Amino acid sequence: MRSEEVVDHTQINKFPIVAVLIAGAFLAILNQTLLATAIPSIMVDLNLTENTAQWLTTIFMLVNGIMIPITAFLIETFTTRKLFLTAMSLFSFGTLFCAVAPNFPFLMVGRIIQAAGAGIMLPLMMTIFLLIFPIERRGAAMGMVGLVISFAPAIGPTLSGWLVEYYPWRSLFYVIFPFAIIDIIFAYFVLKNVTKRTFPKVDYFSIALSTLGFGGLLYGFSSAGNYGWSSIVVIASLLIGTITLTAFILRQFKLAQPILEFRVFKNKIFTITTIVGMIAFIGLIGAETILPIYMQNMAGFTALESGLMILPGALIMGFMSPITGRIFDRIGARWLVITGLSILTVTSFLYTNLSAETSLTYLTVVFAIRMFGISMVMMPATTAGLNQLPVRLIPHGAAMNNTMRQVAASIGTALLITIMTAFSLKSGENAVPEDLIHGVNVSFYVTTGLSLVALILAFFIKRSTPAEDRAKLEAEENI
Repeated sequence: MRSEEVVDHTQINKFPIVAVLIAGAFLAILNQTLLATAIPSIMVDLNLTENTAQWLTTIFMLVNGIMIPITAFLIETFTTRKLFLTAMSLFSFGTLFCAVAPNFPFLMVGRIIQAAGAGIMLPLMMTIFLLIFPIERRGAAMGMVGLVISFAPAIGPTLSGWLVEYYPWRSLFYVIFPFAIIDIIFAYFVLKNVTKRTFPKVDYFSIALSTLGFGGLLYGFSSAGNYGWSSIVVIASLLIGTITLTAFILRQFKLAQPILEFRVFKNKIFTITTIVGMIAFIGLIGAETILPIYMQNMAGFTALESGLMILPGALIMGFMSPITGRIFDRIGARWLVITGLSILTVTSFLYTNLSAETSLTYLTVVFAIRMFGISMVMMPATTAGLNQLPVRLIPHGAAMNNTMRQVAASIGTALLITIMTAFSLKSGENAVPEDLIHGVNVSFYVTTGLSLVALILAFFIKRSTPAEDRAKLEAEENI
C-alpha cells in the first residue's frame, strides 16, 4: 500500500505530476465539444431527432457544472492520488460505456459517468498547481492550465469532424479510452499527495441545494436555445435554480465548514478577475458556437471548413498560453489582461459586419487574432485572483472560478443564440441568408459591449507581480 502522507511541495519532482494532470484534464475537457460534429452521424445511427441528440453535449456540461462546486469539499476530504485516480477511472469507464452503448439511454448514462469524473479534474489540477508551485512561478504553471482549457474544447470539433468522416462515431470513444488508461497507470506511480485533508463535515443538504441550484440554472439557460425563453421548462428550471442556489449560498455563510466558500468574493481583486474571466469565456465559447452555425447554415461552408476555421486560433492559443504564463510571472496580470481584452473587443467588432460573401480567410484570421487576445486574459486573470487568496482558500477559489466560468458559458451561449434568433430580419422558408446573418451581427455587437465592460474592469486589477503578492500574503499570515 502506497503512503498516504502529504509530501513536502519543495521536495517533489513536479514534471511527471504536471504531465499526468494535464493529460487527464485535456482528455476530460476535450469531451465537452468532441461530439459537436458527430451528432448528425449519431442521429442517423440511433434514429434520434436533433433536440434529443443535442442532449449528449448538454448533459455532459450539465453534470460537469454540478460536480465542480463539490470539488472543494472532495479535495479537503480525500487524498490527491485517491481523488485523481477515482475521477480518471470514472471518466474511463464512462468512455468505454459510450463506445459500446447499444442505444441512446445507455449512451446518455455513459456521458453522465464521463462528466462526473471530468468535473473533478480541472479544479483539482488548478489546486495542485497552485500548491506545488511557488507564487512567483504560478503564471507559467497556470499557462499550461490555460492550454488545456482553450485548446481542448477548440480541437474537439475538428478532431471529431475528421474521425467521423472516415470511421464510425464510436471511434471517438475508442480513441480516447486507451489514452485515459495510460494516464491512470502513470498517475498511479508518479502522483503524490499534495493537498491537505481537513475532513469537513458532510452537509448533504448543501450538496442537494448545490446540485439543484447550479443544475437548474445551467439546464434552464442551455435549454433556452432549443425551447425558447417563454417555455415552461426553461422558466421552471431557472426559477428552481435561482431559489435553491440562493438557499445554498445563504446556508454556506452559516456553516463552520461550507461546501463552497463564498467569502472568497470579499477579496476585490478575486471578484474582478473572476468577472473578467467569465466575460472572456463567453467571448470564447460564444464565438465557437455561433460562427459554425453562421458558416454552415447561412454562408454555405461545410462542417469540415467550419472546424478548420477554428483550428489555427486553437493552435495559437495553445502555443501562447505557456508564454503568457511566463510573462505574467515577470510583470503580473494587469497589462496582459488589458492588452488581451483590447484585442478581444476589436475582433468582436470585426465580426459585426458579416455577410454571405465573407471569405473563409477573413473568418480564420480574425478568429486566430481573437484567440491570441483571449490567451492573454483567461489564465493571467484567474491566477492573479487566486494569488490573492490564502492557501486554505485556494481549493474553494479554484472551484468557484471554474463554477462561474461554466455558468458564464451556459448563460452566455444561450443569450447570444437567443439574440441571434430574435434579431434575424426574417425566419422560416422565405428568409434569405442576409436576413439570418443580421442576427449574427447583432450578437457580436453584444459580445463587443461585454468585452468593453471587461476591459474597463481590467484597469482596476492592481499593478503587482506574483513575487509582491507572495510577500504580502506571507506578511498577512504572520500577523
